[in-house]
Amino acid sequence: MHESEIETEEHAARYDRWFRNKVAASLAGPGTPHGEVMARIDAIIEEAERKQQT
Repeated sequence: MHESEIETEEHAARYDRWFRNKVAASLAGPGTPHGEVMARIDAIIEEAERKQQT
């Protein structure tokens, strides 16, 4: 195995650990209730439709 391949594998392993930690932290967070998300989306859609009409 060449040194550059080891560096690449090590880099990939570090990135994988970092990514998995970020995902786990995100899933462990409080989250946002579905109703709140839908209300925000509805407001965004209504605003976009209002802007199209003017």
